[in-house]
Amino acid sequence: MRFSLGKMICAVALCIAGTQILVAQPYHQLSIDDFEGNPRSRTGVIAYTNCTIDLKYQAHPDKGFYRLIFDIRLILNRDKSWMDKSRIRSSEMLAEILKHEQGHYIIAYLEQQEVLREMGKTRFVEDYQYRVSEIFNRIDAKYKQLNYDYDEDTAHMVNRTQQNSWDLYFRKRLEFMPPT
Repeated sequence: MRFSLGKMICAVALCIAGTQILVAQPYHQLSIDDFEGNPRSRTGVIAYTNCTIDLKYQAHPDKGFYRLIFDIRLILNRDKSWMDKSRIRSSEMLAEILKHEQGHYIIAYLEQQEVLREMGKTRFVEDYQYRVSEIFNRIDAKYKQLNYDYDEDTAHMVNRTQQNSWDLYFRKRLEFMPPT
C-alpha cells in the first residue's frame, strides 16, 4: 500500500470565522469490485490495496495567525488496487483476502483521521505551509511503518494468529477512535 501527499494545494481565500474547517468522507467497506487494477503475478501476493491521502487547504490571514480550511480525502485507487482472482479458490479464501486488504484500508483511514485531528487542533502562523507539510509527513511516516508491520506480522495474511490479532486491534482502534 502506498501513501502519498497527493495534491497539496494552498490558496489564500475565503474569509471564515472560527476554527479550522475540516472535510472528509466516511469509512468504506471493501468489496471485490474495488480491485480493478491488473494483477502483478511476480510479487507473490494475491492482492494489493492502494490508497492516497489527498490534502487540500485554503488559508486566510486573521489577526496574526491563519485560518485553514482543509479538505482531506482518503482515496481508494481502484485502478491501482488489484486482486489476482485466478488464484482465489473459494469464497472463504476471498473473504480472508478481503479481510486482510480491509486492514490496509483501515490503516489509511486511521491516518486520514489522525491528520484531520492534528490539523484541526493546530494554530497556524506565517509558516503554515511548512507546518501542514511537517504534520502530514510525520503522521504519514507513522502509518507507513504500521502498514509495513501489518504485512510483516501477518505474512500477508498467511499467519492466521497474527491476522486475528491485527483484526482485533483494528476493531478496537475504530471503536475507540477520538472524534475529528
